[in-house]
Amino acid sequence: MKHFLLTLVGSAVALLITAHIVPGFFVKNFVAALVAAFVIGLVNAFIRPILGFFAFPITLVTFGLFTFVLNAFALMIASALTPSYGFIVRGFVPAFLGSIVLSIVSSIINYLLRAVD
Repeated sequence: MKHFLLTLVGSAVALLITAHIVPGFFVKNFVAALVAAFVIGLVNAFIRPILGFFAFPITLVTFGLFTFVLNAFALMIASALTPSYGFIVRGFVPAFLGSIVLSIVSSIINYLLRAVD
């Protein structure tokens, strides 16, 4: 449970940092970031595997680069599910850039959290 909570808080902080870097990627406050991190986790657990299954031929042809597009769609779905909480992604380009920045920032934060744990 402790690991789950640390990962959730780390993802929320990564969302806040991403919102400051990427234009068109908005997170209202830390509570909105926590809710968005939870919803992104649910989208990645349930919807993204289905998208990945159907997009496998395109992902194979593009040598895995289409995965960035799938990540952007996952962020757009999470944003569509949480607009009233204050997590908004305005369009595909902010979602695409946000997914790249978010993955980098999340990786760094999770690495630092594992070093502390």
